[in-house]
Amino acid sequence: MSFDFLRGNDMANAGLASVDETMMRYPEYSSKTNVRSDAEIDRRLGRTLIAVGLGVAAAGFAGRYAFQLWKPFGQVISETVKKMPTSTFSSYYKGGFEQKMSRREASLILGVSPTATKVKVREAHRRIVVLNHPDKGGSPYLTAKINEAKDLLDKETRR
Repeated sequence: MSFDFLRGNDMANAGLASVDETMMRYPEYSSKTNVRSDAEIDRRLGRTLIAVGLGVAAAGFAGRYAFQLWKPFGQVISETVKKMPTSTFSSYYKGGFEQKMSRREASLILGVSPTATKVKVREAHRRIVVLNHPDKGGSPYLTAKINEAKDLLDKETRR
C-alpha cells in the first residue's frame, strides 16, 4: 500500500504554510475575516464607557466619604497642635544665657554631648568660632561665651 496520497497532502500543507507566512508578513494581503462589525465595536465602546463612568463615580463617592471623615479628624489635629508649645518645633535653644554657665549650657552652645571627648569639643569650638569670630563680623560677646563653654567642658573633661 502506498502512502503517496498522504505525501501529496503534506506537500499541499507545506504550500499553505508558506502562503500563511506571507500573509502574516504583509497584512494588506491577509484575509479580512477578523474585521469586526460596527455593532460589535459600538457594544465594546459602550461597555468601556460604562466601566469608566462607574469608576469615576466610585472615586467621587470615596473622596466625598474621605472628606467627611477628615473634618473632625482635622479639627482634633489642629487643636492638638495649638496646645503644643511653639518651642517644640524649633531646633534653636530658646532663652538667654544663665548667670553661671553649666555643663548643659556649654554643651548646647557648642552642639556636642555633655560627655563629649576633648577632641570633639575642640573641633566644635573651632567650627563655631570660625563662623562667629569678631574679625569676620561676629559678636565679641558670643565669641566670649563660646570660649567660656569650651573652657568649661575642657576643664571638666579628663579624656
